[in-house]
Amino acid sequence: MRNHISHKNAAVSEIYGDSWYAATMVDAPRRPALYSDLDVDVCVIGGGLAGLTTAREVARKGWSVVLLEANRLAANASGRNTGFVLPGFGADADKLIARVGFERTKDLWTLAQAGLDYVRDTIRDERAPGVDPQDGWLYVSKRDNSDEFVKYVALLGELGCDIEGWPTERVREVLRSERYFYAINHLRALAVHPLNYALALAAAAERDGARIFENTPALSIDPSGVRKRIVTPGARLRANHVVLCGNIGLKSLMPRLAATMVPLTTYVITTAPLGDRLAEAVRYRGGVSDSDAADNHYRVVGGDRLMLSGRATTWARNPRRYVSALKADIKHTYPQLGDVEIDYAWGGTLGITVHRMPQIGEVGPGVWLASGFGGHGLNTTAMGGNLIARAIVDGDHTWRQFTPFELVWAGGVFGRAAGQIRVWVKRLRAAVEERRAKARELAHWQARLVAAESAPPPDSPAVSQHQSALSVPNQIDSGAAVTAASETAPPDSAPPETVDPASEPASIERAAPRPARRRKRTRTSAGRAVEHDAEA
Repeated sequence: MRNHISHKNAAVSEIYGDSWYAATMVDAPRRPALYSDLDVDVCVIGGGLAGLTTAREVARKGWSVVLLEANRLAANASGRNTGFVLPGFGADADKLIARVGFERTKDLWTLAQAGLDYVRDTIRDERAPGVDPQDGWLYVSKRDNSDEFVKYVALLGELGCDIEGWPTERVREVLRSERYFYAINHLRALAVHPLNYALALAAAAERDGARIFENTPALSIDPSGVRKRIVTPGARLRANHVVLCGNIGLKSLMPRLAATMVPLTTYVITTAPLGDRLAEAVRYRGGVSDSDAADNHYRVVGGDRLMLSGRATTWARNPRRYVSALKADIKHTYPQLGDVEIDYAWGGTLGITVHRMPQIGEVGPGVWLASGFGGHGLNTTAMGGNLIARAIVDGDHTWRQFTPFELVWAGGVFGRAAGQIRVWVKRLRAAVEERRAKARELAHWQARLVAAESAPPPDSPAVSQHQSALSVPNQIDSGAAVTAASETAPPDSAPPETVDPASEPASIERAAPRPARRRKRTRTSAGRAVEHDAEA
């Protein structure tokens, strides 16, 4: 069941969706439309996070800059996302290494981390109201894949991530769900109210001299000559530089650029207040991601509400169609919460590039592009805005780090269909792997119980050895473990006795050796996962 919660203003709901962000946004002035011709140094098109960051940084350098937004600031993905500010990119680290090499990948990750730090510093320096930053991001595995997990922790450590590797027992202490095994805690990540952050960024840009116009779409651009000409419904502009930050919203202005991205819509719900039962079930106050398939990402907001996103589609649908499915995801993960009520449901559409990397650079003399930030948008929009501003004002060439990730046609309708199929396949594969992991866990505990029942008498010398054998990582009460595993194991799982206990994944204690060509990492806790299981 979904409740109806009215917003401060019905027009706000129309612009930002029926979202918890719209209901809790800070008061912000409406910016006027542009009705007089202007000559400026830089014209930024697009009032999302990338455009606002670019405008702010150009203005801070003393250059004249105008930002044009066709609707309201942050009306699309920038103000509708789950609010995770993460390290890295949407592309997997190992794929980046295969494409550009380890050292260049490390440089790129350093830039992405700088974007994350920019968001954190801006919130602090501007004393941004209503942003409510929460530290940490927990990336959780629903598979008992210790060897793969250790290798990934080691790789992230080599790339300079400040992380902790958590064993299963520590994960289940803070996330009270039997679905979860290992996790990586990203200590420097954070979760924010993205709409309020965007509004704070806009206010900071205006204080530094930027001029922002809402409800002012750019109808055409003439990029020829030193002075570019931009036509809007009520005025014309001339600028030495034009920066395109419209993402898939560039379709009407630059259709060939928009065609390099697949639109992906994610649906988000926020529950009614859940009180103490939420605090008991979810004891981690940062962001949580438990899948690579855009399902699910969640966090606690407003003290005792759960915000959860997922069920991504490449064609935008009515968010209400996914409320029941997302509620079922909550119940599957945290059955102790019972049937929750949903107060808010909305969707946000972002652009995914073929290589899942941002598009940052000069596409023509004086014409710049900062787009394709889907997946890790909050940190990479900050990074991209800074890189473009430095390139324009200072002639900095750091943006060339992204030249290997060229503009690639995303396949049109066929690309969208292929993208949707990939999402479905990954979701199905994840479900199958999760069932297998739970079946192995159940078989493991049944084998332990059988061993305990056949143990020698208490006065036997073998007792101490037998008790030592029962001391395993993540040990919990045996009866409770069997009951929980029985409840979570699906009916169509293979019978426990058919599972070979010897085939279960090796302990996390067996970490993969680090490649000799990589420098020793200085800021990581990859080894902590090994230490935790060794001590368990």
